[in-house]
Amino acid sequence: MATTIELGVQEKSARTPPPGRKVNDFSIQVATVNGSGSQSANTVLLRSIFQMGVPVSGKNLFPSNIAGLPTWYTIRASKHGYIARKKEIDFLVAMNAETAQEDVMSLPAGAACVYDEPLKLSGLRQDITFYPVPFDKLVAPVCPEAKLRRLVKNMLYVGVVDALLGIEREESEKALVKQFGKKKKAAELNTAAIRAGYDYAIATFTKQDPFWVERMNANQGKIIVDGNAAAALGCMFAGVTVVTWYPITPSSSLVETLIDYLKEYRIGPDGKATFAVVQAEDELAAAGMVLGAGWAGARSMTSTSGPGISLMAEFIGLGYYTELPGVFFDIQRVGPSTGLPTRTMQGDVLSCAFLSHGDTKHILLFPSSTEECFTMAIEAFDLAEQFQTPVFVLSDLDLGMNNWMAHPFEYPEKPIARGKVLNAEDLKRLGSFARYKDVDGDGIPYRTLPGTAHPAAAYFTRGSGHNEKAQYSERPDDYVNNMNRLARKFETARKFVPAPVAEVSGTSKIGIIAYGTTHWALTESCDQLLQENNMAVDYLRVRAYPFTQEVHDFIKNHDRVYVVEQNRDAQMFQLIKLDIAADQVTRLRSVVHYNGLPIDARSVTDAIVSQEAQ
Repeated sequence: MATTIELGVQEKSARTPPPGRKVNDFSIQVATVNGSGSQSANTVLLRSIFQMGVPVSGKNLFPSNIAGLPTWYTIRASKHGYIARKKEIDFLVAMNAETAQEDVMSLPAGAACVYDEPLKLSGLRQDITFYPVPFDKLVAPVCPEAKLRRLVKNMLYVGVVDALLGIEREESEKALVKQFGKKKKAAELNTAAIRAGYDYAIATFTKQDPFWVERMNANQGKIIVDGNAAAALGCMFAGVTVVTWYPITPSSSLVETLIDYLKEYRIGPDGKATFAVVQAEDELAAAGMVLGAGWAGARSMTSTSGPGISLMAEFIGLGYYTELPGVFFDIQRVGPSTGLPTRTMQGDVLSCAFLSHGDTKHILLFPSSTEECFTMAIEAFDLAEQFQTPVFVLSDLDLGMNNWMAHPFEYPEKPIARGKVLNAEDLKRLGSFARYKDVDGDGIPYRTLPGTAHPAAAYFTRGSGHNEKAQYSERPDDYVNNMNRLARKFETARKFVPAPVAEVSGTSKIGIIAYGTTHWALTESCDQLLQENNMAVDYLRVRAYPFTQEVHDFIKNHDRVYVVEQNRDAQMFQLIKLDIAADQVTRLRSVVHYNGLPIDARSVTDAIVSQEAQ
């Protein structure tokens, strides 16, 4: 238990780790209430560790309704570079009276807890190091305005944590200036709060826990950004011209950020916008606008989440059957129905793959990082126009709304690809064209854009039966030929979608397949399996559907392949089963995680070890 000493005595005690092993891979959880302004303090704490060169990630667990309910923010700091959520909480900052006792009781033995002194938590357990802090007493001289104290009090715990974990206070003050920007008064007030908390901890506590942050150089040149902002930037570089949307958690910030980028960078010299942003009356309308704009030749997109995807089904089927391009970002959350709007999941894989009634197959992209949110946004627009079809980018709440380290995004050098578009000169040379005819054997027809100055440019876009000339038809052979061509086009896409990445490869007979943000738990789990169980595994990260040949080969080359994902019904597992040969299906095994929290490595490791023992 932490000891309390007189002010001014053993002045460096909180800055001196206890004898024995230092722990440089741990998680910090800050428990507060929604709407208390803690997000700024937590961001400062995260960025302070990042600026010390330590690999770090931050995850916000917040309620989906009113202010005043519990919220938790978790920071993972790891000298090994692991940035997945850690299952255990090692260092707790307990500021919420409603959840404080439960939060403390959930800690593993050996953890540490900073808490608001009136909560009197130190008597709950004997195997935890407690650091009580009189926050109300400390904030009063720092902040004369009583109404602001509730907000400023959060910065006090930043200073306390700095002192106890060895985080350099100068880095916190630098992070604070970045957080508040030009708000000089707010920055000065909160800087004083950090210093007050820091000084109190230095003067009061003797450090007895092993958790310690040591300066590294692992973040050279890196940035911190959330996935929605990265995707927004990618859309702008992809040349998006029409953005339609209906607000929904957790996708709203993608379009909100994109609007800011477009206003800053896509206003012409004449002061006119070179883009259009429309907030629709609902998600179905947004989808229709995307496809209408795509038909007219615009690069168009929308951003939504699971409930919006469900509403868009009818228009997505129209886009597939009439072959209209459009990009659909699905920032997945927990369903079904309203579900848990502020929790993360990978639960829309099957619905997006086959969205609409009848036979449909859609191109899906699975970014795992903010870098891929940027690059796959660009790829999605090219694929949508190349294959004249809706394309889905399946991010999730964890990736979209949380802060992640990233390498600076590379300026795209590849020219924009518009696909098979015939202009007036082409039509003059050809004399005519059939809108839905497979000329090249790849299933992809040629199209024209409205306004093309040639009499042969026009065609009828219809969602009912049609032949290769776009004429109305209910002939069975016309329908079969058209559907077979669409299937052939989907097969062609296998050669153009992003290929999977062999993250860990070798000669093991055990393979693992994962995708999206599950990747970060897998990199750590592969190390755990080897170090703790002497179990070498190969790991393939899938980045797109339809699956490329590498996925098929990976399954053929392993006796057992674990498909790890964040949903109850093993949706990627089911999708792969549909794609591979029947005699390969018995090689597949499933590991699922679906409690709404980001998947952690320990859960994956334990599940695989358990199945291997059977």
